[in-house]
Amino acid sequence: SMGKQGKIEIISSNLYHCTMSSHCLALALALLGAVSLHAAPQVSLTRVAGGLTSPLSYVSLPDGQALIVDQPGFIRLLDKTGQLRESPVLTLTPRLSSLNHGAFDERGVLSLVLHPQFQKNHRVFISYTAPRRSSAPADWDCTLRISEFTASPGEPFTIDPATEILRLEIDKPYSNHNGGRMAFGPEGFLYIGVGDGGNGNDDGKRPEIGNGQNLDTLLGKILRIDINTPEGHRIPKDNPFADGKKARPEIWAYGIRNPWGLSFDRGGDHALYSADVGQTLWEEVNVIQKGGNHGWRLREGFIGFNPKAADKPLPEVPQTGLHGESFVHPVAVYKNRNGFKKDPEAYGISVIGGFVYRGKA
Repeated sequence: SMGKQGKIEIISSNLYHCTMSSHCLALALALLGAVSLHAAPQVSLTRVAGGLTSPLSYVSLPDGQALIVDQPGFIRLLDKTGQLRESPVLTLTPRLSSLNHGAFDERGVLSLVLHPQFQKNHRVFISYTAPRRSSAPADWDCTLRISEFTASPGEPFTIDPATEILRLEIDKPYSNHNGGRMAFGPEGFLYIGVGDGGNGNDDGKRPEIGNGQNLDTLLGKILRIDINTPEGHRIPKDNPFADGKKARPEIWAYGIRNPWGLSFDRGGDHALYSADVGQTLWEEVNVIQKGGNHGWRLREGFIGFNPKAADKPLPEVPQTGLHGESFVHPVAVYKNRNGFKKDPEAYGISVIGGFVYRGKA
């Protein structure tokens, strides 16, 4: 509950295995299904743009235009009249890992956020999957990049590909569970959601404990970095593991599976919400806590996760993490239709996003 002024909207995908060639996907606030924690509002959809392949982010610009992230490698501009500019303002296809065009794929351009002082500095941050870098194991799939670009200060609006500054790279063993969502916090630091590395059950090509609980990797985490440096990134002094002795210093929270949604509440205590896609039985929404263990893969929602049989929970639910720490419980869970095929309360398949709304409309 968000009190009198707050209402949480949870977005859930009923069509998780969408194809990259599905041109019928219209941009309508990415709503495929909705669950409200309060009395259901009257919901309607408006077609904003068409002719896109897999639009993952819609970012409003200060001048009334908007940027749309299209997963196969394009940043598109929606002008003030509601028209989609024919040519992309940025094309990243030459820098992407290979994609399965015409088939299911979770790689590509994943997210875009504007610097809090964008109107003055024109800084844009984009996450995308690049080919596996040479330092990664030979049998791994790709490398997740967090990069900065500079947008043009005037018209026509463009983003210059030559201005790329690499801020962070994370190697991935598999092509899925990339996460890649980003958000600037109220203090100006960049938060990044990173999936557990892919495959299923947080298993394969990783330590026995999985990546979500492994504090020596950035996979399966929410990260927090300072990007106000000429290149790379700095570690904020108040990060929970800033000294790097017990964990990677970029880690803000852990125990995450595939954080497909990441957004700050613009009011109240400015809580950070993450929609974490579940494995088989439960989808969850977390309020991310500093240094918190959010459960995966020891838990899925409120159950004990069984990596040997994902549809059969452990008889005893783990109560603490591997270091004796308490878990941070989800603020909302719902049943996954794959795991509860005949249950009318199984709403959808993948929780993919959401925001706290504090307006009066």
